[in-house]
Amino acid sequence: MSEPKKSIWDKLFGVPPEKSRQDENEAPEAGHAEAEEAPAPESEADPRDAAPPEMQAEWVKAGHPNPPEQEPPVPGDIWNPLDKPDAIEDRLPEDPEAPADEPEAETTTEAEAEPIPVTPDATPAPAEPEKKSWFRRLSDGLKRSSDNLTNSIGAIFTKRKLDDATLQDLEDTLIAADLGIDTAMAITETLRAEKFDKDVAPEEVRAALASEVQSVLAPVATPLEIDTAKKPFVILMVGVNGSGKTTTIGKLTAKYKAEGKSVLLAAGDTFRAAAVEQLEVWGQRNNVEVVTRPTGADASGLAFDAVKKAQDEGTDIVIIDTAGRLQNRTELMDELEKVIRVIKKRDETAPHATLLTLDATTGQNALNQVEIFGQKAGVTGLVMTKLDGTARGGILVAIARKFGLPIHFIGVGEAIGDLEPFKADDFARAISGLAEQ
Repeated sequence: MSEPKKSIWDKLFGVPPEKSRQDENEAPEAGHAEAEEAPAPESEADPRDAAPPEMQAEWVKAGHPNPPEQEPPVPGDIWNPLDKPDAIEDRLPEDPEAPADEPEAETTTEAEAEPIPVTPDATPAPAEPEKKSWFRRLSDGLKRSSDNLTNSIGAIFTKRKLDDATLQDLEDTLIAADLGIDTAMAITETLRAEKFDKDVAPEEVRAALASEVQSVLAPVATPLEIDTAKKPFVILMVGVNGSGKTTTIGKLTAKYKAEGKSVLLAAGDTFRAAAVEQLEVWGQRNNVEVVTRPTGADASGLAFDAVKKAQDEGTDIVIIDTAGRLQNRTELMDELEKVIRVIKKRDETAPHATLLTLDATTGQNALNQVEIFGQKAGVTGLVMTKLDGTARGGILVAIARKFGLPIHFIGVGEAIGDLEPFKADDFARAISGLAEQ
């Protein structure tokens, strides 16, 4: 005989509600006095009778003769099975093996489908960096030099009249900035004639400095003109190791390419593999061909081949790199002379420009470089680099006063745009700490 089916109440508590109520009315165990039946207190109508009819019917259906009192809901997740016996099913643990009921997927026709609106990115685009003018970049590059001068001048002319002692202090300051003895004396003599025994403000001294520097540099501020009648126009780059020759070549190549000229590069520094690789990188950046030879190859033969190739292909400009040489090594300078002689075998007017690259950080040593390279290589113009890395940018003024060679370009950084044609007035005002006019 099959066992009777258990109710939900039996499954959870094992005792039906009717049995539980009977147990409460049974007599106590032996040994205990039988409790006297206390009379029910007189009271008003049972508040449970005021329960809604729906709740009373539900409770009677569950086997309870009277509905329970309506108690306020218990906070939290505490659940009383007597509140709603039919909801016991909802509290049973789920069968892990029972398949989950999958909701029916809503079908939407292509015509009913609405396009998903695309929300524009609310993140603002990063602001482009402000493009500085050349004078601003030049002033930033010469900041160490100008700060050194302006601070020293300010310290000298604070509450002092212009006397011999003051002028001597100023002259020493200008010489220490590598402006040269002649330039320093010219500035002090100008101030002596105009302001002696008078109060002089530091701004007046800086203005006198700018005026003198501009007068020295104006005659040598000459742009490098490419003679289109000489094709190819051959530029020979010379200078000591580390002066920035190869980087300057790359920047010049970018400049001439932007002007619509065709350029061929020759990696004539065959003593250093790194120099050849560096020039090849610049060639790739500027999309120009680079003539190379294995390390240790004859540099003069490479220069000869590069000029011939440019002549055959109608190239506008050939720029030839050379090995860095110390100006006091006679045998190396003799080899540079050989390169020039071999180039002349292809074009007796070449090289049409021999540019000496000078590192401004070398200070007074730059004067010796200009002298020796001028004698051996016939330097026709100067390129001053790394002015942003020194407080002695005044050396350019001393070089210009002593040699009078054209200054074609100056560099104040590593970026391509940091090499620009030299302008005397801009340089004079920047190194004096004055604003652009």
